[in-house]
Amino acid sequence: MNYSSDGSAKIDFKTMGFASVNLGKRNKSGNVLHMKNSVLKINPSDTIMVALKNLQAGESVDYNGVQYTLRENIPAKHKFYLYDAPTGTNVIMYGVLVGKTVKDVTAGSRVSTENLKHASEVYDYRGVKYQWKPPDASKFRNAHFLGYHRSDGRVGTANYWLFMPTVFCENRNLDVIREVLQDELGYSVTEKYKSFTRDLIISMQEGTNTKEPAIPLSSAYNRSRIFKNVDGIRFLNHNGGCGGIRQDSTVLGKLLAAYANHPNVGGITILSLGCQHLQTTELMDGIKKLNPAFEKPVYVFEQQQSQSEEQLIQEAIRKTFEGLAKINQFERKPASLDKLCIGVKCGGSDGFSGITANPAVGYCADLLVSLGGKVLLAEFPELCGVEQELVDRSVNESVARKFIGLMKDYEASALRAGSGFHMNPSPGNIRDGLITDAMKSAGAAKKAGNAPVADVLDYTEPATRAGLSLVCTPGNDVEATTGQAASGATLILFTTGLGTPTGNPVSPTIKISSNTTLARRMPDIIDIDTGSIIEGEKTPEEMGEEILSFCIRVASGEITPKAVLLNQDDFIPWKRGVSL
Repeated sequence: MNYSSDGSAKIDFKTMGFASVNLGKRNKSGNVLHMKNSVLKINPSDTIMVALKNLQAGESVDYNGVQYTLRENIPAKHKFYLYDAPTGTNVIMYGVLVGKTVKDVTAGSRVSTENLKHASEVYDYRGVKYQWKPPDASKFRNAHFLGYHRSDGRVGTANYWLFMPTVFCENRNLDVIREVLQDELGYSVTEKYKSFTRDLIISMQEGTNTKEPAIPLSSAYNRSRIFKNVDGIRFLNHNGGCGGIRQDSTVLGKLLAAYANHPNVGGITILSLGCQHLQTTELMDGIKKLNPAFEKPVYVFEQQQSQSEEQLIQEAIRKTFEGLAKINQFERKPASLDKLCIGVKCGGSDGFSGITANPAVGYCADLLVSLGGKVLLAEFPELCGVEQELVDRSVNESVARKFIGLMKDYEASALRAGSGFHMNPSPGNIRDGLITDAMKSAGAAKKAGNAPVADVLDYTEPATRAGLSLVCTPGNDVEATTGQAASGATLILFTTGLGTPTGNPVSPTIKISSNTTLARRMPDIIDIDTGSIIEGEKTPEEMGEEILSFCIRVASGEITPKAVLLNQDDFIPWKRGVSL
């Protein structure tokens, strides 16, 4: 691993160079950014280069005075070899090993699954004294957001009422309550589809053609909210709590307790069957263990002790209505930015994710850390190949050793199951240029910026230290965001290159596209477009500042992210099995 004068690993955007004679906008390191650039070499030691636009076989590109002739078509986001590479040659990208060739390749050939397989360096603690120079955050030094101040000193970016079942048997009751409360209290997002379906019924009855595009979706449902200071009612449907192994129910109990204790949650309704593994007393004990001073309103309903299902649902709605009136008395008040806890996550990644969206989010993360806030980086299978950098950035040996232990145990469990981290990239990732897990991971880790690793958290452990923490979760989008929220993320920054319609029940999720094509094709799910970095219009640092400004507005309730508007409240507990 190469290090710059300030001790930071040279795999960040500041080392990137573009092949072009046309000068576009420069970032703070002087790198030229312009769409007329056709290729990008991320790190001086890289042996492959990224195509920024579609390149044709036979075309020559110039980089630092060296001509490279392409042997085949190189689609945008894909890479090509800079040198002849016999079988077994190490391939370097972002300054780290990302694979080994499995056949002889010639310079100018496209990097593909046919000629490159995953490989990564071994890693261990080596006592590096990491030095970090925080970015200039002066423009945010006196900034604040308007949040909900909780009794334990934490500040929420939202005020939600949370429904949770102790067992999957109660999911149907939750669904009934969800439909009623969201419709009647003004939180529903389905009315436009109901209206559309009613129009289809009328068209069919009148004998008109229902296939004609003459029945447009109505505008958004605008029934006014009854409780102005309650941002939503959230429901944690799951398939756990009984069956399986007892350890699964124990982990689920810790997860639900963490959500109950989340600063964005104002009150909780618990539905229990009664006979399940995860008993209500165990869940309540878990909540109190996390927070002995816990004082949010909690209402518990056990179906096997009720007179009927109708009585259970009616009483749950009645008491929840009373609780909503209580938490509606909370109002947003100013809070300094050190009260923010932001999870950083990527999903549906493409070959531009590690060049645009992730470095921009990484700069935002560094800004927040320099202001005393918390940043959570999850998805351990997508840290494969950059472990040594993260170990070297750890604030002490204890933190480093915890990361090493969790990482190696996780990978070992995957190998025992006949899988491995190398199987993480999806077909969509590969089609858009992410050929190996190490290549994907090197770009994914850039979401965390360059700050020191202050802490490492196992699944459901709360974030208590300011700075960057690593959270052990799968790479699976929803399992990862579920775990980040459990550790206390009050906002989640989710980057995507292919488009991923997901969110979280308690942590407002901000979607960031790596390319403008996606932002234009799926504007209903994308909040921020970082494609201007490829276009040469903005630098990752400028986009990072814009992202932090956007976070402040979301945290203050001024902007509602698309995932929240669409009620994308995805929740998948991790059973600690093999999940990549």
